[in-house]
Amino acid sequence: MEAVKIVRDVNAVKLLADPVRREILRLIATEPLTETQLAEKLSLTKPSIAHHLTMLRKAGLIRIKYAKVGPHGILQKYYEPTAQLFIEDWQVVPEELRKYFLHGHMERLRGMLSALQLVVEKNGKKIEIDSKQTKELAHDIARQVSTVSEKYEKTKATEDGERLLIKIYSETLRTVMKQSSWKRLFENIQEKT
Repeated sequence: MEAVKIVRDVNAVKLLADPVRREILRLIATEPLTETQLAEKLSLTKPSIAHHLTMLRKAGLIRIKYAKVGPHGILQKYYEPTAQLFIEDWQVVPEELRKYFLHGHMERLRGMLSALQLVVEKNGKKIEIDSKQTKELAHDIARQVSTVSEKYEKTKATEDGERLLIKIYSETLRTVMKQSSWKRLFENIQEKT
């Protein structure tokens, strides 16, 4: 399995905007699962899961890892993602879906800023960033994250997806913090951390 796949196809990006499909990808990144297992874990019908799996498979986001005969002689297919992480290329995200993806970037950014705040408080500093700045910073991260992720594309997944996601977002934030528009906000923090 690849570490990262940057999703550059607009139709695949649209698939990733669906929370059920995102959850399917998250679950099968941990361990290969069958349609039945996914239906149970997500409290959805098997036909609904089958539909989502078909769409994800056609887009090249998942594959069958293996199949084995289960109870009653029924062949059970175990699905896994084709990459540990899927990062959407902001350039191809349709305007009507940008709000959805931006929300995810803002949530990750808030988590990172909260952790950073805990560190800088020890040095008597604080991060002063308002709602507008947070949204603008999340926009810049959304634009930059696929570029930072490129070095992990086409490499074999060797670490946990969450660990890799944290690494990519940390590198992205570090890159964005160096931009002239954000340098002033973060320069005191960078000296201390």
